[in-house]
Formats: sequence, C-alpha cells, structure tokens
Amino acid sequence: MRSVLAAILVFEAIIVGLAIPVAVSIEDVSGGRAGAVGGGIAVACLVTAGLLRYPAGRVIGSVLQVVAIALGVVVPLMFFLGAIFAVLWFVCLVLDRRVVALRAERDGTE
Repeated sequence: MRSVLAAILVFEAIIVGLAIPVAVSIEDVSGGRAGAVGGGIAVACLVTAGLLRYPAGRVIGSVLQVVAIALGVVVPLMFFLGAIFAVLWFVCLVLDRRVVALRAERDGTE
C-alpha cells in the first residue's frame, strides 16, 4: 500500500505545482510568495513520499492533506482537489490497516 500512498503524494505535488500559476494570475498573489509556498508544499509531498517506509511519513502525509485543503484559501479549487486527495489518502490508510490485520490473522492461524 506504500506505493499507492506515494503515488497520491506525487500526484498531489503536481497539482500543487500547477496551482502556483493560478494563484499568481487569477488570485493576484506575488510570484515569489506563490512559488515559495507552493513549491515548498510540492517538495514536501515528494520528500514525504520517500519517507513512507517510516511511521512518521504517514503522519506527515496526513498533515500535508490538511495543508492541501487549506490552499483553498488562496486558490478556491484546491478545497475540492485537496479534499479528493485527502479522501484517497485516508481510504488507503484504512485499507492498509485492514490488510495488515488480515495478514496477521492469517499468519497467526496457520
């Protein structure tokens, strides 16, 4: 499931990166500020995708889902897109726990 979570973060980084020009052109945010904040969040998503082998990676990824939704304050479409990524993220986390529990149950009964 780690690869699915990593894919979610990579695609989220792309979407956040694409929100930078929208923030500059439509929402009148300065290019430097939009680039720094959006670029920082996109890089954080990519770094976190590499940290998913550790439990802290999932925590940081969950925080990034909230941050992506919060970007909707600047680019309103990010409320919707951030929510979609957050739902995907948390569904994958729940499914991962179920898979781990089923594997533990299977290995314990054999």
